[in-house]
Amino acid sequence: MGNRLSKIYTRTGDDGSTGLGDGSRVGKDSLRVNAYGTVDEANSAIGVVLAAPSVPADVRDLLTTVQHQLFDLGGELCIPGHAAISDDDVSALEARLDHYNDPLPALKDFILPAGGEAAARCHLARTIVRRAERETIALARVEDIRPQAVRYLNRLSDLLFVLARVLARADGQGEVLWNHQRRHG
Repeated sequence: MGNRLSKIYTRTGDDGSTGLGDGSRVGKDSLRVNAYGTVDEANSAIGVVLAAPSVPADVRDLLTTVQHQLFDLGGELCIPGHAAISDDDVSALEARLDHYNDPLPALKDFILPAGGEAAARCHLARTIVRRAERETIALARVEDIRPQAVRYLNRLSDLLFVLARVLARADGQGEVLWNHQRRHG
């Protein structure tokens, strides 16, 4: 295990820089810090999903595993050259995605990010994961980033979309379809 923090504030970032996992320092607004910071934000948003009392045990277990993997991914992005997310992690997400998506009815319309408390929280987490994916792609355009990181985030956002559908049903709320023919006025 790395260094333990005995003191939370260090004052080393007061100049607008932060330390990466390899000891180098970069601006707090660097593409790398944005990418792993948004992965951290996504992890926190999944924690908010887990705080909803109506989340079924199997979904809870899956999302807890995802939180651990997101922490690993944050570490991968924080330490240039580090590998933490594997092809197997991506494949496991795909398997869970298929498991939860297969019994759902096919979508014929867009759905709104609603459907009850847990589903709405899951939609919010999904949008944050999408932003983490965009920021990781932006970083990959200028630095070497393993493709597994981007693929993991892409599959995770898809999984969260499907889980939001599952949670809307589990909560008894159902999905809210986008009404593109509504009246304006």
